[in-house]
Amino acid sequence: MSNSKLVMSQAANSWEGPTYIEDVFSTYLYTGTGATLTITNGIDLAGEGGLVWLKSRNQAYDHTQIDTVRGSNKVLYSNATVAEATNSNVISAFTSSGFTVPGTSTYSGQNGTTYASWTFRKAPRFFDVVTYTGNGVAGRTVSHNLGVEPGCIIIKQLNDVTNWLTYHRSNTASPETDYLQLNSTAATIDLNNVWNDTAPTSTEFTLGINADVNNNGGSYVAYLFAHDPLGPSGDGSDGLIACGSYTGNGSTTGPVIDLGWEPQWVMIKRTDTGGAGYDWFMFDAMRGMPVGGADVYLDANSSDAETGPSERFKITPTGFQMATTSGSFNDSGGNYIYIAIRRGPMREPTSGTEVFSAVATTAATDTKITTDFPVDWQVLKDSRTGSNGPYAMTRLTGVSTVATDQNGGYLRTDLTNAEATASVTRGWDNVGYKLSAPFGGNNSIYYNFRRAPGFFDVVAYTGDGVAGRTVSHNLGVAPEMIILKGRNYITDWAAYHASLGNTKYLIPNTTAAAGTSSLWWNNTSPTASQFTLGNSSRVNNTSSNTYIAYLFATLAGVSKVGSYTGNGTSQTINCGFTGGARFVIIKRTDSTGDWYVWDTARGIVSGNDPHLSLNTTAAEVTTNDTIDPDSSGFIVNQVAATNVNVSSASYIYLAIA
Repeated sequence: MSNSKLVMSQAANSWEGPTYIEDVFSTYLYTGTGATLTITNGIDLAGEGGLVWLKSRNQAYDHTQIDTVRGSNKVLYSNATVAEATNSNVISAFTSSGFTVPGTSTYSGQNGTTYASWTFRKAPRFFDVVTYTGNGVAGRTVSHNLGVEPGCIIIKQLNDVTNWLTYHRSNTASPETDYLQLNSTAATIDLNNVWNDTAPTSTEFTLGINADVNNNGGSYVAYLFAHDPLGPSGDGSDGLIACGSYTGNGSTTGPVIDLGWEPQWVMIKRTDTGGAGYDWFMFDAMRGMPVGGADVYLDANSSDAETGPSERFKITPTGFQMATTSGSFNDSGGNYIYIAIRRGPMREPTSGTEVFSAVATTAATDTKITTDFPVDWQVLKDSRTGSNGPYAMTRLTGVSTVATDQNGGYLRTDLTNAEATASVTRGWDNVGYKLSAPFGGNNSIYYNFRRAPGFFDVVAYTGDGVAGRTVSHNLGVAPEMIILKGRNYITDWAAYHASLGNTKYLIPNTTAAAGTSSLWWNNTSPTASQFTLGNSSRVNNTSSNTYIAYLFATLAGVSKVGSYTGNGTSQTINCGFTGGARFVIIKRTDSTGDWYVWDTARGIVSGNDPHLSLNTTAAEVTTNDTIDPDSSGFIVNQVAATNVNVSSASYIYLAIA
């Protein structure tokens, strides 16, 4: 992943555009407290400027738009035609890492109300905010700083009751003669006096004499979204945003939209038909855009509370695929437009604490656990009795993102069972999750992983039963360890490890030694963009079978995927760390052995260390000194209870700093 920055000069303005989506966009979920809240989403609004879009998830309150150009006390409502309002109670300040809400407004801080916030930072090739005064003359041009042609422009008059007129590059065959209304379910309207029959350029857009965009003396704001899926590199590795279209086919196996990257935010609108049900649908990965599951959405044109869950589309590593016959999303022959924003983070982590946490707790149900990052994969176990778990839950396949008893899907790492649903943990948001029964109040351990380049990725795919099946991923490097499981049928887990090679496999729900077969990985090593499967029923059964795969790699100072040969006594495993390993998985590969796991939350010390086995329900064992701490990684000792250092035996491991 390139760390370069795109630098451009335009007229009197000089911009340095960030490469990384996490610098310019955020979906941040929170619950109002009735008091001041500081939303820390990592977006520099105070210095760079941008737009905050707020909506209550569980109440029928207006969508609100507040931007840095107009000021924190100036509010618009995308579901209404009313003029700009002055209200300092919605956002009290823009900061260098987000914004502050005072807690005195139903739109942003009401006690107990859940909110979604979307922050768009001004940046070349991504987003811009422009204000201007109309002159009522056809051909009026307005400058912008995107540096590429806008894919979508949304305009609202500030000092009058008007519609939100919207240009989209893929609206029709001639988008410069047509427009949509963000505040309305109406279909495309053909009227050539809005955009003056002129397509926007990389430096300006042109207006006709329509009063909603260019009334003489009228004050306006324009929100501009770039269309730049390939990015400055031209290969998609640094593309951030796409504005495109698709034609529905009326099937649950709908059109495939190829963006070149996985999206985290999507807005969809049908353009050839209007009326009830043809809203501006807003989805994001924080609230839920899972693969084959419960999509939830809000409507930009409506004050309605969040709708769902129901499946509308499937996220893929390179875009999304429609998965419904609904006319609002995929009617046969229907025309649809979308705006899609890339999933992050794009920047490689520099510390293990950015992407992994181990939490040992006896806290009660409904306790909020803070991880300081959004969890993408969680493995949890009742470590005291062994009666609950081990469970594995994944954001990509659906979890509860609200503090209600909403179920999420899970797999058991010790069983062959298909995916099931239960309220094991809930309330997943940007910084943690809430405990739920049966774990609340028990002596439990939670392993929390975040997806990040060079470290860890999660991929959902569907089998085809054909040897040589390739699956795309976004790890950015070749994965050294892959653990996967069929979701909708009974089957073993499967694992690849680079030290064993592409002809070997492991079965993580068992103690079995490594096996040899070309049917698992097709004798093909994974690459920085894809991994290859054979036609084993465990990894690539028929097209009716779905899978989830977890990919790990070695990232200097963060993680180490490795192997060692036992010496029968004690040896140091150097992972290249400076503060030691906080999490270790070890598996013997030349003979039987558990998938043992240790963590510093329960203790990696110079004495007895509690360990669990991910392939069993057994309670933790606390009576042996199998491993010891070392600043470079960890030390393994040969003790009969675990046998992780038998002389001449072969082992694999995953360690996280």
